[in-house]
Amino acid sequence: MSEEYTRRGRNWKTAMGVLFLVVAAVTLVRDIIIWSPDFVVEFFFNSDINAQKISLGSIAFGMFMITWGYKKPNVKTR
Repeated sequence: MSEEYTRRGRNWKTAMGVLFLVVAAVTLVRDIIIWSPDFVVEFFFNSDINAQKISLGSIAFGMFMITWGYKKPNVKTR
């Protein structure tokens, strides 16, 4: 591997961000398959706390972790 490849974004924060995004996407797709898309959209706008709103929070947190992982400098190995 060449020295000019900086491995930017290859740290645990980026990996956790991707994990949160994948879990949230799987949850949303599962709910859309089980119920109709209209029913799932209705869950987003009611006043109860449910899996769809938690998934949106997970997507937001995952995006935050990914951007934080790209901004943080990587630790140099020996």
